[in-house]
Amino acid sequence: MWTIIARIVKPQGRRGEVLAEIHTDFPERYQPGSTAFLQRAGSPAPLPVTIEGSWLHKDRVVLKLTGIDSISDAEPLRGAQLVIPPEDRMTLEPGAAYIQDLCGCDLVDLAVEGSPVVGTIRDVIRQPETTDLLVVATPDGSEHWIPFAAAYRPQIDLARQRVSLYLPAGILTINTTASGSPDATIPSSAPDAQ
Repeated sequence: MWTIIARIVKPQGRRGEVLAEIHTDFPERYQPGSTAFLQRAGSPAPLPVTIEGSWLHKDRVVLKLTGIDSISDAEPLRGAQLVIPPEDRMTLEPGAAYIQDLCGCDLVDLAVEGSPVVGTIRDVIRQPETTDLLVVATPDGSEHWIPFAAAYRPQIDLARQRVSLYLPAGILTINTTASGSPDATIPSSAPDAQ
């Protein structure tokens, strides 16, 4: 399974640079000379690409990729992902996990007797200034945004595809969407998640 390290948002410069969302805790992935792979929507397989240059811009990164030398070269890359193969993943510290490994795991509430499954983790919204949010889909069709906070004493068991948290009482009644409703009580200022 490929690991996403960036998602291209738009062209950023006349020489083919692109602005990208950062999807890694390892910014050295963007060093000049580094190799990654470009995954475009509808493309059967990622294509290798070399990073010629990079610099941070606010909470994103500007990338110069080999062979992308103009705005017209960069425009079709909008929405493409920069990915790496599994063997190029960095070793994580104990208790840490890659976002894509959390997706598909059941979220279990250890604070409730019987430790019920709340739902399935569908995504993780990265928040540079605060705690990341688990996007949890429930069987009734609603969705909860749960802070992935150390205070909730997370226990990650990837072999069993389970993430267990001690959730505070009432958290499932806030930051949720109603079943089948297009209107969400989730703040509209939340960042776009991949």
